[in-house]
Amino acid sequence: MSRKIDITLTVNGAAYAHAADTRSTLVDFLRDDLKLTGTHIGCEHGVCGACTVLVDGEAVRSCLMLAPQADGASIVTVEGLGAANGELGALQRAFRKHHALQCGFCTPGILTTAHALLTQEPDADADRIRDVLSGNICRCTGYVTIVQAILEARDAYRRPADAGTSR
Repeated sequence: MSRKIDITLTVNGAAYAHAADTRSTLVDFLRDDLKLTGTHIGCEHGVCGACTVLVDGEAVRSCLMLAPQADGASIVTVEGLGAANGELGALQRAFRKHHALQCGFCTPGILTTAHALLTQEPDADADRIRDVLSGNICRCTGYVTIVQAILEARDAYRRPADAGTSR
């Protein structure tokens, strides 16, 4: 039997008060209830990283977290990484420039993972980036261009905040 619980959370800067099914994963809640479909559902076991979002600044596999566990949290999805005016953020621009995606399925999780890393460690080197990305599976790119893009985007994270998460 399904049961709903009222939760409040902030997603990409917008406040939400919503009834969430107690058995709903965060990824399903984001996609189905809030209609934020940028976060992808991959393995549903926390292995592939496609569903990675930021919960209170930490990269989290949203397929492993229940929506009610996010009550009171601040969440950033891939949709929240761009500028408020709709322009791409520094990471997104670098990914486009370096062709750091092919099919794009893994890209939202990799972008949010990289954003969390560069926010916490703006001087991360290529080895550190590879280590952090080891939890994100990409079957298309071989990661070389992904690492190049993240290295290029570091400068935006080293400067004082440009405005929100649009770095």
